[in-house]
Amino acid sequence: MLDALIKIKNEQDPTLTFRRSCREGICGSCAMNIDGVNTLACLCYIESKDDKKSASSGKATKIYPLPHMYVIKDLVPDMGNFYEQYRSIQPWLQTENGKSEGQAEFLQTKQDRAKLDGMYECILCACCSTACPSYWWNADKYLGPAVLMQAYRWIEDSRDDMGKKRLAELDDAFKLYRCHTIMNCTKVCPKHLNPGKAIAQIKKKLA
Repeated sequence: MLDALIKIKNEQDPTLTFRRSCREGICGSCAMNIDGVNTLACLCYIESKDDKKSASSGKATKIYPLPHMYVIKDLVPDMGNFYEQYRSIQPWLQTENGKSEGQAEFLQTKQDRAKLDGMYECILCACCSTACPSYWWNADKYLGPAVLMQAYRWIEDSRDDMGKKRLAELDDAFKLYRCHTIMNCTKVCPKHLNPGKAIAQIKKKLA
């Protein structure tokens, strides 16, 4: 689908505006709503009009910017609020004492490292957050699936010493508990991650 958009921009309408970068499903730049589903344009195939198995084959494809976000132009949504929410969880390693003299890196066991699988792969494309009805109506207060999963990624990191502080900051009626496990987030994630599960684990730790 991204190739089609680039072709339209190059050959038909040079004013068409959209974000794209890696073209390999890694950067998350080309997130948009295609035929009613949030996805990455670079990973979304165009249905062949001869494909009889597909209900959408031969029909016009409808492409919109990510839903329930302010639109800057065409397919470019304003991601400012999303990134501010991401910044609010302080997504970096925090330790109480820092590195000791001569320490090269913070080590962790293979088992502890494995706990981060399914979370570190998130590319912050916002497909999940903008598919969540709770985020649609409370984007100013509810952090949303993507940011909450990243928060849990740092809570679970054995090298980080601020787990209790991070949990305390999430213990809020709107920041966390606007999630009603609708699970749209997990259904649309182009990286096949499970933000809903991460949110449930945060709630479990706070119970």
